[in-house]
Amino acid sequence: MASAPDIFDYRRRRALRGRSAGAPSLFLEWMADDLGERLSAVSREFRDILLLGPVARFREKLALPVKAAISYAALSEAEAQDGAVLCTEDALPFEPASFDLIISAGTLDSVNDLPGALIQVRRSLKPDGLFLGTMFGAGSLPALKRCMIAADGDRTAAHIHPQIDVRSAGDLLSRAGFAMPVADGDRLTLRYGDPLRLINDLRESGTGNALAGPRAFIGKAGLARLFEAWAGMVEADGKLSERLELISLSGWAPSPDQAKPARRGSASVSLADALRSGGKKADQGG
Repeated sequence: MASAPDIFDYRRRRALRGRSAGAPSLFLEWMADDLGERLSAVSREFRDILLLGPVARFREKLALPVKAAISYAALSEAEAQDGAVLCTEDALPFEPASFDLIISAGTLDSVNDLPGALIQVRRSLKPDGLFLGTMFGAGSLPALKRCMIAADGDRTAAHIHPQIDVRSAGDLLSRAGFAMPVADGDRLTLRYGDPLRLINDLRESGTGNALAGPRAFIGKAGLARLFEAWAGMVEADGKLSERLELISLSGWAPSPDQAKPARRGSASVSLADALRSGGKKADQGG
């Protein structure tokens, strides 16, 4: 049986990631801040940690335990420092049950096999190990997409890759075998006066056109159409509101020690009684 064609060209993806290595990244910094906040709410001591991809550049925002052994998985040669292993998320080279915490930011939306990547992350976790991730989700960059369509004129080409929504992300976590899987959505609304500034911010996060197949270039005439489309959408202050949809992922590797749902039929109060009780309270409050 023939395998499905690749969505992304990993050579282009590595090149994009390599060009962004060391650059300040507004988007990745926001993601790292969010991951650090979520991690601070977990009352666990993690000893073996894997930082997957460019989130390693912002490790100080994660407030990781001082005594933890930290490993790095780089997605480009330029990022492969401090003994980092060069790999992709859907081909992790680690032994099963190697880490009790794996963190990823800003890259899982551009892997060819996202279900497989999540399965490999779960396999790389020790029992009761935690995965935290953040990625761009469906609905991101609607204004830029409209501008790129205008830039292409009569010869429309793909410039921005497709992304999944929150519900699909949660389903994939469950299918990958995570316990207590959670996928949450958050929206960032950004204001830009120049489309090239937005494109530059995306490039600094390593985000760009890594789609497989022929490259799509817009040329000078296309760039003029892009600016014209942008100017037609700006607000009174000369700026345009752009939207980024972020998906936050979390899940635990299964463990016999984890809390489990109550056995069916073990409840001491029936659902009917609970509903009747709830109905009375609602009536009293009315």
